[in-house]
Amino acid sequence: MSTPSKRRKKDDGQPVRGLDYFFGKQAQAKQPNDEPKHDALEADTKDEDLDHDVLSDEALARKLQAEWDEADRAASAPAPTPSPSKAVATTEATDAAPSFPEHVKQEMDMKEETPTQAPMQAAVNPFAGLGKKNTLSLQSATADGDTITYDIPFDQSPLAFDPQEYIPDLKKQWVTDNGHATYALLTHCFVMINSTQSRIKIVDTLVNALRVIIEGDPESLLPAVWLATNSISPPYIDMELGLGGSAISKALKKVCGLDGPGLKKLSDKYGDAGDIAFEAKKRQSLTLRKPKPLTIKAVFDALVKIASAKGHGSVEVKQRLVERLVQDARGAEESRYVVRTLVQHLRIGAVKTTMLIALSRAFLLSKPPGADFSTRDRHEMAKLSKQQLVEVYGPAEEIVKACFARRPNYNDLVPTLLEIGVTEELLLRCGLAMHIPLRPMLGGITRDLGEMLTKLAGREFTCEYKYDGQRAQVHCDSSGKVTIFSRHLEVMTDKYPDLVALVPKIRGEGVDSFILEGEVVAVDRETGALLPFQTLSNRARKDVNISSVTVDVCLFSFDLMYLNGEGLMDRPFRERRSLLRSLFIELPHHFTWVKSIDAISSDVETISDFYKQALADKCEGFMAKVLDNLPNPDLLDTINEDGTPKPPPTPSKRRATRKPKPGDIPSSPIPEDTSTAAQKKGRRKPLLSTYEPDKRLDSWLKVKKDYDSSASDTIDLIPIAAWHGTGRKCNWWSPILLACRNPETGGLEAVTKCMAGFSDVFYKANRAKYDPDAGLDEDDSDADAENQNDKDEEKKVTKNNTLGAKPSYVEYRGRPDIWFNPQEVWECAFADVTLSPTYTAAIGLVSEERGLSLRFPRFLKVREDKGIEEASSSDFLAELWRKQEARAPATVKEDDEDVEE
Repeated sequence: MSTPSKRRKKDDGQPVRGLDYFFGKQAQAKQPNDEPKHDALEADTKDEDLDHDVLSDEALARKLQAEWDEADRAASAPAPTPSPSKAVATTEATDAAPSFPEHVKQEMDMKEETPTQAPMQAAVNPFAGLGKKNTLSLQSATADGDTITYDIPFDQSPLAFDPQEYIPDLKKQWVTDNGHATYALLTHCFVMINSTQSRIKIVDTLVNALRVIIEGDPESLLPAVWLATNSISPPYIDMELGLGGSAISKALKKVCGLDGPGLKKLSDKYGDAGDIAFEAKKRQSLTLRKPKPLTIKAVFDALVKIASAKGHGSVEVKQRLVERLVQDARGAEESRYVVRTLVQHLRIGAVKTTMLIALSRAFLLSKPPGADFSTRDRHEMAKLSKQQLVEVYGPAEEIVKACFARRPNYNDLVPTLLEIGVTEELLLRCGLAMHIPLRPMLGGITRDLGEMLTKLAGREFTCEYKYDGQRAQVHCDSSGKVTIFSRHLEVMTDKYPDLVALVPKIRGEGVDSFILEGEVVAVDRETGALLPFQTLSNRARKDVNISSVTVDVCLFSFDLMYLNGEGLMDRPFRERRSLLRSLFIELPHHFTWVKSIDAISSDVETISDFYKQALADKCEGFMAKVLDNLPNPDLLDTINEDGTPKPPPTPSKRRATRKPKPGDIPSSPIPEDTSTAAQKKGRRKPLLSTYEPDKRLDSWLKVKKDYDSSASDTIDLIPIAAWHGTGRKCNWWSPILLACRNPETGGLEAVTKCMAGFSDVFYKANRAKYDPDAGLDEDDSDADAENQNDKDEEKKVTKNNTLGAKPSYVEYRGRPDIWFNPQEVWECAFADVTLSPTYTAAIGLVSEERGLSLRFPRFLKVREDKGIEEASSSDFLAELWRKQEARAPATVKEDDEDVEE
């Protein structure tokens, strides 16, 4: 039935009838006298020739209801009577369902409940019993509750949880989906994980969910693992979803019926995309079709299709897939986690390590149907003590972690686990392989030189330059194929074609295949001077042609993990280093070794001088690495009886009378009770010199100027804007844009984005300070007048701290989510001052084309004693740059002298 406003106009000379004409009849039907209203309506319904357009809404509803009831009585098989709460209204697919005002619906419901209407309540859906196809119906957007899935106590102890108690009933549900586990199972697991902060509970919940899938639907285990780890492929395989925020916004608007302002209001209030989807779905009451239950496998396959969509028309394809996922999500919780998966922020706390632990424990207790590997009896394990359980779980966890560290791909690990379980064979089948990156070993962090010397007491170690570049893992097989990976396991082969061409030249005689690790650093090819990381970052990332390379690089190699088909990671570092330097050919300014010295803890002056030289050469500091697995017998007098190191002599006993400057050695006296505290903790773990993938150990220690606030200058900046945080920080502002003063114009020039050094308490206070709606209730109707006035005043105050548009006196090219009213000064530390094409601070003072920015800014404190007119100026920022650059000439000169000698 078409509405009067959409009727086609006829050129027949007759006046056009507007809305007033059609609704005028209804006004006349309302008699001013005491005649009952329903009598006039009954008179209207008796006029069979009356056009639908002039019927009142209620009269039309009654007429249609009578027609439907008559058709229903003529049907051969009456439809079952649904409950009033689940009643639906349907119509033919070719017609639009009539829209009834709320008062009409209420009166119709009252009529149906009267005794005289009882025989006509056989079916509210008039076509349910007619056998007609292709009908549209309004269904509940949240669908029926899945009581079986959502009643599973995943948070039980795995030793008390039996998957077979629930799998038979679950399979009855899954039979309509080819026996695949529904996404509701994974959603239930996510909800329970998200409801606790206990790491033990998180692991137990994940273990039990994995066990249900292992025993009930093994085919869904691999997709479930990928979804729970918030990814669809390993980093070295280029498979990104490539979805922007607009795709999610369009899907929520279309599926949930939101408009732009409504979505913006939810976004401002909740920040997190998943929470926005949760609220939008919760408010959606009806949908044109009943959502089909999502399965774990179907969700994962949809994500793969989204990532695989390329070329012309791919945007439309991705948009349809996103909309289908949001539409098929049953209930608000499924919508929340579907959208969080789409934006790559799952926020359940089940990180990689948690997943590997859960997998190892799940396969100790469960196995898929038909598998022949052995599992542990949970009843017997329940009798063990906590220490005994650790001894059972520990070896299995270490095997799974070691396999994933050497071959970080669930596509290899999970199918092998389903086949053989957690056994020693797993290390052979999922071990180190060419052109598959292993996760790099990481160094422990030390706050100063004294701490490093204490930890390495009694050991021989080497100090290596910590270059300001990009860590690279180079693979080369016997056929000459070369692959280069970053520390995050991303492929960088196309970025460095000059390094690929270099490999045949550096491979010495007898070297067939290898995996080595080093640091790629931008250099001046003629002098060999090291250039800052900012220069290296200007290099193109993909499809780089050697002839077009403008930023020259050198590979400073420091480790060898694989040689001629044999892994070297179990050998001491001294041996690996010897093989590297003897079997490979050094090419100055192209391929060489990291600059290093061998030392012991008593060589304080030598190490101090090396640290100063590293900073002078524009390095971040140095790495200290243990050379051998066993302590040197000659150094045993530096170790206490319990194995803890004795405090080494402090570098200097003279108290500092001035503020340390950049480049000064960060020395702090060792507390007298260091050894006593160490004794209380017991014997330390031995420091091994083997290569341990994906582990951060004290056998490698970093000494960097970034970690010592006394070794760096600070600057006073003004917070001027911010962005909505993501993940855990979704309810706060992060990062925050900082600016310095321009003393000539009086304006503010953006310098950097800061997101380090803040506590959760500070984040909350900062959000409340700069957001007029933060912490205020959405509905204050129940508040008393005094509280309401206080909240109104709070809104007035906080609104004065925010601005709708960028102030005219602020210089910044980006578009933050919110602009602050500049009012306070923050003291910040930083690593370096860098040239920037983005920020315009101090432009023209050191470069005519680029401004200055700060690298690794870190918030220290609010300067309550300073107003914004006392913040650091662009002149001060330029002076910091000049001081930093003043070390460069001396460095080059020293290098030249070394070459001449």
